[in-house]
Amino acid sequence: MTAVPRLSIGLPVYNGEEYLAESLDALLGQTFEDFELVISDNASTDATESICRRYAARDSRIRYLRLPRNIGASPNHNRVFTECRGELFKWASHDDLYARDLLLRCVEALDERPDVILAHADQAVVDGDGRVKVPYEYGLATASPHAPERFRSMLFEPGGDDFYGVIRAEVLRRVKPLDSYHHADRTFVAEIGLRGRFHQVPELLYFRRDHPTRAERANPSKRSRCVNLDPRRAGPLHPTPRLLAEYVWGFVATIQRVPLSPADRRECYRHLAAWAASRVRPGSGERVEDRAPVDPDRFAVSVDDLVAGREGRRA
Repeated sequence: MTAVPRLSIGLPVYNGEEYLAESLDALLGQTFEDFELVISDNASTDATESICRRYAARDSRIRYLRLPRNIGASPNHNRVFTECRGELFKWASHDDLYARDLLLRCVEALDERPDVILAHADQAVVDGDGRVKVPYEYGLATASPHAPERFRSMLFEPGGDDFYGVIRAEVLRRVKPLDSYHHADRTFVAEIGLRGRFHQVPELLYFRRDHPTRAERANPSKRSRCVNLDPRRAGPLHPTPRLLAEYVWGFVATIQRVPLSPADRRECYRHLAAWAASRVRPGSGERVEDRAPVDPDRFAVSVDDLVAGREGRRA
């Protein structure tokens, strides 16, 4: 590994003891090895610290940082990026799983396509045991050379976890840091998408774990999710209507902030207006994880065969 790694992985975590070791095994078992893994522990009160220190003692690529108090998920995501040094960057989740070739395929895609700013791979939702619940095809037009088309697809199409792709760090530094209003991650990724094309590697390499303690499940209301993102959102100054208004304004501000031609800017505003009108209709806002699950025993791909650390689980 070089003194300054090619890729930085930022892993923000809070009370992740249940699945953290599995995710660390999957990341450290990648076929692409020139990376650093920066873990920012948001003052966890469970065994997260001991797990992180045990893995850091084994692998010099890990840098473990512990916050003295819980600053919220969004500030912790932003903080871990500022701590990273690589020319490429990826956020990782403490509970997701990563096939051995995920980083390699994404880095190769960026090297082969200098105009692409983010690369990710096909994905599936898995349950707490790592068994596939919902495989899904990537349907977003983020590879389009036309910025308004990319923006429209990110507004209307469900699915895609581009937030967890491999991103060119110099582009990410120009993006407004992740906020903490309702669906702030969507406006964040929309800004990345307006700044350049994405590439989707056509291999099933990323597995997003859906379980009862995942932040979205553990915080069922919009307000509770936003307070989880940033404790400063608690209290009467941040009612739900404000959190929703900030969400819509986040898209507007993104269109204003990104360098676009006047024609492209107008087209983005038209797509945003159509999206806002569609949100008032019943059935809007489909979530991939809420689709009908498949029978995991009939699924052709084995997560245990693809992910480091899970060898022999089916035996």
